[in-house]
Amino acid sequence: MGRLIRGLAAEGYLRVLAVETTDIAEEARQRHQLSPTATAALGRAMSGGVLLAFLLSKTPKERISLRFAGDGPLGGAVVEAGPDGSVRGYVKNPQAHPPLRADGKLDVGAAVGRGELRVDRMLPNDELYQSSVALVSGEIAEDLVQYLWQSEQIPSAMLLGVRIDARGAVHMAGGVAIQVLPGCPEVVIERLEQNLQGRPAITELLLERGLEGTVETLMAGLGYDPTDLRAVGFREGYIPLRFSCRCSRERALNALVYFSPEEREEMIAQDGGAEVCCHWCGEKYQLTPEEIRSLPIGEAWAREVPKA
Repeated sequence: MGRLIRGLAAEGYLRVLAVETTDIAEEARQRHQLSPTATAALGRAMSGGVLLAFLLSKTPKERISLRFAGDGPLGGAVVEAGPDGSVRGYVKNPQAHPPLRADGKLDVGAAVGRGELRVDRMLPNDELYQSSVALVSGEIAEDLVQYLWQSEQIPSAMLLGVRIDARGAVHMAGGVAIQVLPGCPEVVIERLEQNLQGRPAITELLLERGLEGTVETLMAGLGYDPTDLRAVGFREGYIPLRFSCRCSRERALNALVYFSPEEREEMIAQDGGAEVCCHWCGEKYQLTPEEIRSLPIGEAWAREVPKA
């Protein structure tokens, strides 16, 4: 489970959100059998997706999806998150692992490549708001900042990171988003820029100072005032985050509804049933011949079961 904290700084001119998502990124790595670079890319994207969900959503029922459609070997990354603290995601090529950068770090930018970032905001009334921007670097954080400015007119800073240990597992993952509110004095922006330029890597900060200490370091001299989340129902003092998928056995069955009776019988004859794998979470559902033969034909069944 991960966690999110938030607060204000500079007398309310800076809005700050920070997440620690180590367990979430590690669960994604295990579920999708990701390479180190793919883990770093998806981990950053999931942290960024959660931050955007809390920055932009007006109600707990909204959902935000991010689609990084780059020309790199990763083949693209997709994340969905909501202000209820849930997030899920996948990459198209889990084993993408380009050579390390000159500084010895994982080359997420090369893995993602250049292309388009598409953001879908799904409102509670089923209205869909879509926008897209060109990928700036493929490094995820820069691309999300570009989206916030170009599509939402929100000047922001975002730091995202995933540290992988020698075994390939996630040692630390998380991020910080800082929104500059209208009327912010220039002296505040200058101090913020100084703090961001002189900092260690975000994962190093998180490991050394923890989530709260990381925010305090980045907001040094800016009068950071953390939100008392206990006052709004979160007894632990933070908002819990989790990897959560909406797939189910029923939806797995629904995936076969458009196959003809002949195709279904062929599945049964060749494999003794069917295996359906959820691309969001990697969960596999073994469907029996009886379940497959019980499916109706055509669109009637598809209308009965909502899409994942």
